Amino acid sequence: MEEEYNLQTIVKQKTMTNFCKMLLNISIWALHVKLTFSANEDFSYNGFKGATNLSFDSLAAVTPDGLLSLTNNTTHGKGHAFFSVPIQFKKSLAGNIISFSTLFVFAIVPEYRTFSSDGLAFVLSPSKDLSNAWGESYLGLLNKTNDGKPSNHIFAVEFDTALNPSHEDINDNHVGIDINSLLSNYSTPAGFRSDDDGQLKNLSLKSGEPMQVWIDYNGQNMQFNVTLSPLWMPKPKTALLSATINLSSIILDYMYVGFSASTGMAYAYQCILGWSFKTDGKIPELNISSLPPLPRTTTPSKDKSKDISIWLPLSLSVLVLMAVAAARMIMVRKKKFSELREDWELDFALHRFSYKQLYKATRGFKHEYLLGVGGFGRVYRGVLQDTKVEVAIKRVCHESRQGVREFVAEIVSLGQLQHRNLVPLLGYCRREGELILVYEYMPNKSLDKFLFSDGESTLSWSQRFWIIKGVASGLLYLHEDWERVVIHRDVKASNVLLDGDMNGRLGDFGLARLYDHGGVPQTTHLAGTVGYLAPELSRTCRVTTSSDVFAFGVFLLEVACGRRPIEPEKAEDLQVLIDWVLANWRKGTIMETRDERLGEEYVAEELELVLKLGLLCSHPLPTARPSMRQVTQILHGSIPLPDFLLNQLNTKDSAFVKYEGSNAYVMSFTSMSSDSLVFSGR
Repeated sequence: MEEEYNLQTIVKQKTMTNFCKMLLNISIWALHVKLTFSANEDFSYNGFKGATNLSFDSLAAVTPDGLLSLTNNTTHGKGHAFFSVPIQFKKSLAGNIISFSTLFVFAIVPEYRTFSSDGLAFVLSPSKDLSNAWGESYLGLLNKTNDGKPSNHIFAVEFDTALNPSHEDINDNHVGIDINSLLSNYSTPAGFRSDDDGQLKNLSLKSGEPMQVWIDYNGQNMQFNVTLSPLWMPKPKTALLSATINLSSIILDYMYVGFSASTGMAYAYQCILGWSFKTDGKIPELNISSLPPLPRTTTPSKDKSKDISIWLPLSLSVLVLMAVAAARMIMVRKKKFSELREDWELDFALHRFSYKQLYKATRGFKHEYLLGVGGFGRVYRGVLQDTKVEVAIKRVCHESRQGVREFVAEIVSLGQLQHRNLVPLLGYCRREGELILVYEYMPNKSLDKFLFSDGESTLSWSQRFWIIKGVASGLLYLHEDWERVVIHRDVKASNVLLDGDMNGRLGDFGLARLYDHGGVPQTTHLAGTVGYLAPELSRTCRVTTSSDVFAFGVFLLEVACGRRPIEPEKAEDLQVLIDWVLANWRKGTIMETRDERLGEEYVAEELELVLKLGLLCSHPLPTARPSMRQVTQILHGSIPLPDFLLNQLNTKDSAFVKYEGSNAYVMSFTSMSSDSLVFSGR
């Protein structure tokens, strides 16, 4: 019995010992798994000599100096380097992407600076095996068959040194964000944003100089940032490329992270000098001083002679083909960019733009650059390539050569106007049958878009009153404070543009007339927009500062009432804005004409002042209208409204103040759309 008991005791002890050993093994295994996963979340390489957990294929390798070279002196090749263990990018059942960041230093050392070597990319891929991907313009990421397919689950940031039209590249030196395709979803020229002025400073990706890249993704707000800078500079405060991207359907639970690169007709050493990566946390900094040196591309003299023997015949063949093609294209391009130039225009050379400049600024006057269409032509937004200045380019029909010299002289003179409430006129260009005017671009476009367009946010009364006073100040400058008198001839809401701070700026000087102070303006054919034309113009055809004041009066009523000067679709007594406001004033209900979108958020005294001043400025008698200096003083409260002139307007029996009679010529046009109510002019 005792022996049986001892045997049972021994069995129990052995069983317990084995169980403890099993628990210990499980604990060690779990700790190993945890440590392995932690390594996957956070790694850093200050050079790659003796580096582990990396896998390479094709041309990629680590040099004896510890440089990760994705490509070498091989043309038409590709190379890949990945962290060998997949990284977990989704931790929740909802499938949300966790935040991640990477920092690396790269350099592209080309064989020839004049030939592109295609480029490299940081990539997230479901597989390390990209053997079916093509090199050259596909950067070793995809091929022609699968390019663009959602099943790829490829996400990459490319650093491209080749201009490939089939991928709609913006230039041969850009950074792009690629999702399942080599056609970038977002791209920008390579460079960095200066912390001093926020301006873009260009960087050449194939300069052979090392550069730092920070790539950050915030999983909560889905903000993706790419920041680039020279090696010697700390991380800029503003990212080079920012976008809001939902990666939940693109990135899988586990993905491999790494690099891909390719070469074309010319080779390049596309190198990674150091690399850090981290999920959910601050990324480890690199030790710049410990990074390996870059390779040299100089070759022995015998290799150079071999290169020459290959490249010289090829270059000659290319030159012959280019010469033939150029000969055929010269006539086409000459016609495409032909301009009308005469000897007298030499005096205005500094203010003349070439048609080619403007064509490139608008990418061929594409429809997506169209800002608007008016009675005299189309207006396009553009960016001048040499200065990167945003401009508005107006193409004006111009059929007659009579008076062109005087007109251009006036345009150049108007380019000298300098006032905070005027849109700067930068210059002009002339083609057969067409005149092109170039203005500074106003980002908030025209005032009428806020007053009349559905869906646009309306303006508060304080904004409207500020704009009114600004336009009045600009007109005063034109009429009295500049070296010559300028009659604008087309004052209206659609010609008042809003800058970035919502300041009103009077623009479009295509109809302007100039004369000396004390002089008499010449007669001219009737030109302007129906509804803004002073009644006396139909008889005298002589524009004056008073005719501008009339148009300004209509403009005041536009802004206060939120209505166009003529609306043919309304009842007869409501069609003409001036008549409607005047009738309400005579009934004592002038405040009921205010824009309903203002609600109750307005200053009653200011609004009533603007309505009455609008009626006074659009008085049928030119001599009864105030000057722009008086208008400005009234708006600023320096002088009161002249009651006796207002009382004349309130006298129903006075035929000479009857708007219906003085504007009879206007009503004949009420069947036309308001956008086309423009008389032909120069």
